[in-house]
Amino acid sequence: MPISTPKSAYWKGLIAGAPFTAVAAPFAALFGVLGTEAGLNLFEVMMFSFSVIAGAAQFTALQLMQENAPTVIVLLSALAVNLRVAMYSAAITPYLGDGPLWKRAIASYMLVDQSYALSQEQFEKAPDMTGAERYAYYFGSCTLPIITWFGSSFAGAALGTALPQGFPLDFALPIAFLSMVAPMMRSIPHLVAAAVAIVVALLAVHIPFSLGLIVAGMAGMAAGAQSEVWIGKRAAHD
Repeated sequence: MPISTPKSAYWKGLIAGAPFTAVAAPFAALFGVLGTEAGLNLFEVMMFSFSVIAGAAQFTALQLMQENAPTVIVLLSALAVNLRVAMYSAAITPYLGDGPLWKRAIASYMLVDQSYALSQEQFEKAPDMTGAERYAYYFGSCTLPIITWFGSSFAGAALGTALPQGFPLDFALPIAFLSMVAPMMRSIPHLVAAAVAIVVALLAVHIPFSLGLIVAGMAGMAAGAQSEVWIGKRAAHD
């Protein structure tokens, strides 16, 4: 069904983003709980979530802080985990890059896995959307997951250790990433990148300070890019 107005585009994005609150809520609550257990107070947990809005990077930084890793390692590891957001930004810029600076600044702040995945898919399916409709859809897809992230971070931090020990909140991270990544595995380069990253991550699991994830990510990107080059050359030959 075509999107005809920014208002309808916003509501379409809001509805599309709603299911992701089911994984954002326990994931953010877990961060709040673990943050207080690690010695952060409520204000510090919330500033962490407000300034970063990146679950994987937040958990990585928190874990390294608990391991007394050097500050530079904490920062570099969190940045490396979040490098995917730079790729998201590059991929979505052709659709949102013509907006005013203030709007692009807000969009960059709200760029998370869910908003990227949903918006990229929608923009590819509906290339005739106007700039206003694209921004409306994008902000709609961000609204509920981000509000849920902030609210659940607060709830988790406020509850602290009051939750039963062993409460199964840690399932949210793999489910969230699988739900976003699996539908995007549409080509051989995608599959090659994922397979190489998984193998290297398993082999590099003993590298200190979780730096094996950085190695695995770089290996996966290199393998995916190289396979795309090979496929392109083969297609040109044929």
